[in-house]
Amino acid sequence: MNRVTWASKAIKQLRKLNKPDQNTIYDAVSELATMPDSRNVKALTNHQFQYRLRVGNYRVFFDFDGTLHIVQIEEVKKRDERTY
Repeated sequence: MNRVTWASKAIKQLRKLNKPDQNTIYDAVSELATMPDSRNVKALTNHQFQYRLRVGNYRVFFDFDGTLHIVQIEEVKKRDERTY
């Protein structure tokens, strides 16, 4: 079981969203505790962060340290042409 932590930037981005989207994203992120067996996760190459989680029209970018069992949520962004 992994521990999921949130960067302050990600918390601010999440708070700007409407309540139903916040709840959906928070529920999806809580499933990352079972990483690497999580769904809708893709490893990224040539990107600032290691992984992304797809949640509807939103993308959650995060890093995963398998040895320490920590998932660090870095950013929450609406998917558009500037997301990546």
